[in-house]
Amino acid sequence: MSGKQTETAETGCPLKGREVLDLYFLENRARLLEIASFLDRIGRCEEPEAIRDNYLYRSFIKAMGAVLEHPAGRTEAVQLIFSDLTELPSESAGAPAAGAWKGGGG
Repeated sequence: MSGKQTETAETGCPLKGREVLDLYFLENRARLLEIASFLDRIGRCEEPEAIRDNYLYRSFIKAMGAVLEHPAGRTEAVQLIFSDLTELPSESAGAPAAGAWKGGGG
């Protein structure tokens, strides 16, 4: 095995950074545009202030900030924002999932 192969194996990524960028840029550009559209739709809604106080919205915004603030652990940081880390079942245990914990949106 050559030195370059060993280095990429140690990082957990078999591709070079430029290869990852070339392969996944358009897909993730589309995702980012979808997120921007989602936020624009919220901004055009009636009573946008009430939506901005909603825990789902707050969690989403907090998670977007975590993507920029945690370069070494983005995925974990985002997952923790959406996760309920309490140890005891809540009163709503068994209810449909909302996708974010009410206590996590800060």
